[in-house]
Amino acid sequence: MRRYIRALLLCTVFAVFSGLYVYSKLVYSDEPVGGNGPKRVFIPPRVPGGRRGAADKTGPQNHWYNRYIMRQRGQVEAGLPSRPEPPMHLAVVACGERLEETITMIKSAVLFSIKRLSVHIFAEDQLHASFMEALESWPDFIRSRFNYTVYSISFPSENAAEWKKLFKPCASQRLFLPLILKDVDSIVYVDSDILFLQPVDRLWAFLARFNSSQLAAMAPEHEEPRIAWYNRFARHPFYGRTGINSGVMLMNMTRMRSMFFKNDMTAVGLRWEELLMPLLQKYKLNITWGDQDLLNIIFHHNPECLLEFPCQWNYRPDHCIYGSNCASAEEDGIYILHGNRGVYHDNKQPAFRAVYEAIRKYSFGADPVTALLDPLEQELLKTTHTYCGKSYPLLTKRLKHSLENVNRKAPRGQ
Repeated sequence: MRRYIRALLLCTVFAVFSGLYVYSKLVYSDEPVGGNGPKRVFIPPRVPGGRRGAADKTGPQNHWYNRYIMRQRGQVEAGLPSRPEPPMHLAVVACGERLEETITMIKSAVLFSIKRLSVHIFAEDQLHASFMEALESWPDFIRSRFNYTVYSISFPSENAAEWKKLFKPCASQRLFLPLILKDVDSIVYVDSDILFLQPVDRLWAFLARFNSSQLAAMAPEHEEPRIAWYNRFARHPFYGRTGINSGVMLMNMTRMRSMFFKNDMTAVGLRWEELLMPLLQKYKLNITWGDQDLLNIIFHHNPECLLEFPCQWNYRPDHCIYGSNCASAEEDGIYILHGNRGVYHDNKQPAFRAVYEAIRKYSFGADPVTALLDPLEQELLKTTHTYCGKSYPLLTKRLKHSLENVNRKAPRGQ
C-alpha cells in the first residue's frame, strides 16, 4: 500500500512541475501552441520611475518590442487602412484677364508637387465656369493629385468697394484669407503670375522652421538697397531694410487669427480683423502697392512674427534687370519665378516669358525633357542679349531636378 501512495505522490509532483513548465512557455513565448491561434507577447512590467520611449525599448532585454514593431509593419504591408496625410493648401486670387496665367501657375504646382494639394481659387463669378472646365479637362492621373474649390470674391460689406479698388482688382482679397478659410490651419498664398520650378513641398516645409512667435514667411522686396523701392520712396513704415514682397506668402492662419498685433494706432494689440480697416484709413493716401504696403506696415511693428526666406523663392525681374543680385539663386538656382509687371505677356523680359510659355504649352504625360526642357533651353539661348537672359542657367538649374520626378509619377503608357 505504501508503494502505491509513494507512486501517487511522485506522479502528482511530476504533473505539477509539468504544468508549471507548460504555463511558463505559454506566457513567455509569442509563438502559438499547436501553430494556430493568436500570437501572444509578454510585456514586462514598467519599472517605477522609468519613461516609455526609445531609451527603454532597445537592447536584448526588450526583444518583445522588436517583435511588436515587426508585427505593426506587417499590418501596414497587409494593406490595413491608415490615416491619410493632410494636404498642402495653396491659394490664389484671379480677376480680369488672369485666367490662363492662373491655370498655368496651378499647372506648375501640381506638376512638381509630391504631396497632395488642396487649391483655393478666389475669382470673379464670370470666371468660375472657365476655371472648372480647364481643371476638369486635365487627365485623371493629374486630377488625382489635387482637389480645388472656386470661391467668389468677398470683402467686408461696409467697405467692399474700397478694398476691391485698392491697387489691382481683387488683390487685397489675400488679406482676408484667415477670416474666410476659418477651418484651414496654414496656407501658401501666391500671385497668379507665379511659376513653381520646385515642388510646393519645399516651401511648405518652412512651416516647420517657424519659432513660437512666427506666423508668416515672405521674401525681401530687394537684396540691393541702392535699387530698392521702399527705403528710397516709401511714405509709410516698412519691414526691415528693403521691405517684403507679398507675391509668395506662407501663413500659419491659426496663429494669425489668435494674435494681438502691435500697431501705431492704439496702445493695445489688435486682432487681424480689427487691424486691417484702421490701417487702410490711416495710410490710404500714402501707400503705392496696396495690400503689400499694409503687410509691410503690420510686420514693421511685429518683426518677430515674420520669417524671411531667400530671394530664390520669389525671383522677380528686379533680381536680374540690372545684373544678378540674388545670391541664393546664384548658388542653388531659382525655386519660384515671379513674373510681375506683366513680363510673361510682353517682350521686356523674354527669359521670363520663355519659361512661362514652356510650362503653358507642356502636355501632361509627355516626356518632360523633350517636350519642356529642351525647347525651353533653346528659347533661353535667344535671350542672352538681356541681363536676365544672361542668367538663364539659374532658370533651369532646379527645374531639371524637378523634371526628373515628373515621368516617375506618370502612369504607364503616358
